[in-house]
Amino acid sequence: MKEVKIETQLKVYNDINELPNDIQKLMESAIDVRGNAYAPYSKFKVGAAILLDNSEIVVGSNQENASYPSGLCAERTAIYYAGAKYPKAKILKMVLTASSQNQVTETPIPPCGACRQAIAEYEIKQEQPIEIYFMGAKGKVVKSNSLANLLPLGFDRSFL
Repeated sequence: MKEVKIETQLKVYNDINELPNDIQKLMESAIDVRGNAYAPYSKFKVGAAILLDNSEIVVGSNQENASYPSGLCAERTAIYYAGAKYPKAKILKMVLTASSQNQVTETPIPPCGACRQAIAEYEIKQEQPIEIYFMGAKGKVVKSNSLANLLPLGFDRSFL
């Protein structure tokens, strides 16, 4: 038997004001689009903004459905739109912000498992890491240099 230790390194900023200016602006786009979320069931609104290597910014918000699996998270809404509209562009940075209508969300909220898998696919496809920043409605912001930090031992096409 062999024991394997997996470590992740993340940066934590105290608030949005500590972020580099370009990331602050990207996060402001995510905060704005979070208001467009359709979340009548969970009352949990998420906004995502993606910076592409062609300088385009693509945004997305979560869109729920009474049949829960039919909805789509903000991250996948944005990443799939970027893939459809700019198929040759690489994703450089992704920012996320989430808020609840039931409580104040001050804890940074990372992408769900399905979104991590979708982001991983694009990171593998473009052969380049994607910087990911995530926060709640306010407070601390976490930065990961790559989705691989958030999804170690990920599933990819090499298993197929």
